[in-house]
Amino acid sequence: MFLDDASSIPSVAITSTLAENIRKQVLVGPAQGWKGWVMRLFTINGVGYTPKHRHPWPHINYVLKGKGILFHGGREHPVQEGSVAFIPEDEEHQFRCDNDEGLSFLCIVPENGDK
Repeated sequence: MFLDDASSIPSVAITSTLAENIRKQVLVGPAQGWKGWVMRLFTINGVGYTPKHRHPWPHINYVLKGKGILFHGGREHPVQEGSVAFIPEDEEHQFRCDNDEGLSFLCIVPENGDK
């Protein structure tokens, strides 16, 4: 069993010219006993965005806090607290926050998606 408080788990800044104002925490993964999968918490602190990207694995998202935009399928989709999304492999996507309140969301990927 693994139990912790997310506020005590270290976060790292995503440093890329394709991302702005975002941090990542690995909440549960192989190190905590969940073999094959990783649950991460991404926090966009105010106005910012994840890279617009695609990869060969799917992922599941759940918005915990805030409002923003999920770019997927060539369109912008509003998201807010309680929104859920499944993004299949190899599909371009991006999360963006255009307000000062920020956006926090969970992202679950296969273990190889968090390397």
